[in-house]
Amino acid sequence: MKITQSLLALTLGLGSACALAEDRISIDDIPTLQSVLQTSISPDGEQIAFTRSVPRELYVEENGSNYAELYLVDDKGQERAFITGKVNIGKLQWSADGKQIYFLAKMGDDKFTSLYQIPVDGGQAQRVLSLKDRNISSYKLAPNNKQIALLAKPAADKSEKELKKLGFMAEVYELGLTNQQLFVLSLDKAGDNLNPDALAIQDYVGDVNWAADSQSLLVKTQPSALIDDQYMKSQWHLFDLAKQTVSLSFATEGKLGEAELSADGRYIAILGAQDKHDPATGRLYLADAKSGKVQDWLPDFKGHISDIEWSHKTQTLNFIAEVGTQNFVATIKPGSNKYKKLVKEGQFIASGLSISDSDKSIALRANSYAHPNEVFVIRSGKAKRLSDSNPWLAEKRLAKQETIRFTAEDGVELDGVLIYPLDYQKGTRYPLIMSVHGGPESHDKDGWLTNYSRPGQMGAARGYAVFYPNYRGSTGKGVDYSKLGQNDYAGEEFNDLVRFKQHLVGMGLVDSKRVGITGGSYGGYASAWAATKLTEHFAASVMFVGVTNQLSKFGTTDISNEMFLVHARSYPWDKWQYYLERSPIYWAGQSKTPLLIMHGKDDPRVHPAQSMELYRYMKVQGKDVRLVYYPGEGHGNRKAAAQYDYSLRLMRWMDNYLIDGKTQMPDYEIDHAAKLKAVKDKQKPADKA
Repeated sequence: MKITQSLLALTLGLGSACALAEDRISIDDIPTLQSVLQTSISPDGEQIAFTRSVPRELYVEENGSNYAELYLVDDKGQERAFITGKVNIGKLQWSADGKQIYFLAKMGDDKFTSLYQIPVDGGQAQRVLSLKDRNISSYKLAPNNKQIALLAKPAADKSEKELKKLGFMAEVYELGLTNQQLFVLSLDKAGDNLNPDALAIQDYVGDVNWAADSQSLLVKTQPSALIDDQYMKSQWHLFDLAKQTVSLSFATEGKLGEAELSADGRYIAILGAQDKHDPATGRLYLADAKSGKVQDWLPDFKGHISDIEWSHKTQTLNFIAEVGTQNFVATIKPGSNKYKKLVKEGQFIASGLSISDSDKSIALRANSYAHPNEVFVIRSGKAKRLSDSNPWLAEKRLAKQETIRFTAEDGVELDGVLIYPLDYQKGTRYPLIMSVHGGPESHDKDGWLTNYSRPGQMGAARGYAVFYPNYRGSTGKGVDYSKLGQNDYAGEEFNDLVRFKQHLVGMGLVDSKRVGITGGSYGGYASAWAATKLTEHFAASVMFVGVTNQLSKFGTTDISNEMFLVHARSYPWDKWQYYLERSPIYWAGQSKTPLLIMHGKDDPRVHPAQSMELYRYMKVQGKDVRLVYYPGEGHGNRKAAAQYDYSLRLMRWMDNYLIDGKTQMPDYEIDHAAKLKAVKDKQKPADKA
């Protein structure tokens, strides 16, 4: 077999591979990646406020999630840092006159999240409004800049804390939940420690948007705080401020996304589902604001709409559409189902539209194979990148990345994104890491695909081919396609993973004996299935927050109603044996694939016991299996230390079996103590001469 220099280097081990060359992305680069979280364009379109995600410094800073800093950038790409450091800035919005930027934060001696503003022309951030003993979770400024809509939960009863100290901590599961409430206040009466009365809306308020005349609000509600209610029972209403009543409710079925009123108040654009069995909120609807009639604006669209924003001067809706592994930005007018593309597929992967008052400038965040999310602006039909969050990436060589498409033997079209090994040589076969997305109502796009749990360019730099499969049931190809996996847990959807492997082997790229698989959530389910039922096809597997027992999963998740409606289409008691046989634990005895299992210990979506079950089934039968729990983490790791530890374990597992060709499990310990010592030694002042 022909061995490339990259593969030879990889046999030297984790540390030496990372230090092999500074011109490639290493495992230690991933925790330093920064990206743009939100963009908000000024009313005149000349400046864009944005927040940037900044990781904590490993082995130095106290553990936690990334910081979010505030910046301003002009159309020449000149950045100004406004609020940086150990801060978490969110929910940016400009004042109507463009002189202030509003945001939510907890600053100084704040005990709760409050509303702040900072002058654009210079000056310190000032707290505008805070509520008594509670956080502000979200807000929207009225277009007239005189009122503000706030979302917040009621303050906790002060006796609760005292009673807990006395030992009264009984929890009644899923009862006694607190509804989020809606408050509308005059900005001129803003201040600290306010205790306003909520609007008379009984249900949990999940979102809110103003009408252009500032006289009414679009209000999104759900019956309770349960995530299942948010997914499957949300509803949009038009709330009349003068009458303090709901004047109109919009009849939609299934999952429901955002909604916005047009500038003249005649129309409401709504993102929602086609029906209660539609897994996603990718359909675009147009509602009449007087009659409440709702119609499908783009019937039979073979994709998914992911973001909407009305223009301010014209009755035109701007939107982002996901199609296959690409997306595009377009505009459409009421009364027509024909749209005009502003940015065609292939330029970047866009999200988060923000439009200037003149409608001439559109800000957004976007990523590509070469960089995570950055600030972009669209003017006169041309898109321009304005920010550079990771200038060091310019010094790194990046591997070739492309979309792979083919048709399965049953006629279903499949696609995915392939990242070639960095120093790919035609005729050489390489180890493969297949990274499977969750959902399954999701899909991987041909943009930036590297993070702590997904190897991407870092894996390619180590000599792997890395592939992101969009198996049947993924989004991006219309509603019918997204339903192909329903009532067929782990059936043809996961057989597609074998089809993808065979296709890559057939291309002459992949060594069929050195294929690993990983993924989180539903992708973790796929990884567990690959290690058990499909064991002959995979040489190593890393499962993250994954499903292993469909019978107990239903009884321990917080989305059982959603599981029934948009995935299973049946209940476990309807067919016990079917659910058992679609569970990786059922096939654990035949497994020959070494399996590393990792899971957040506080996961509400996929109970940590799911990982324990498969671990125990395999361990007792003498299989190569290891289980790692992350205390304080939920359905995915948020904090810096847990993310980095995860990356080290993931790649060590893959290297051990796919590169080094070992048959024994690698050491279970990560020597963080040595890394900590190295950091401290580096920080010591140099000895004086």
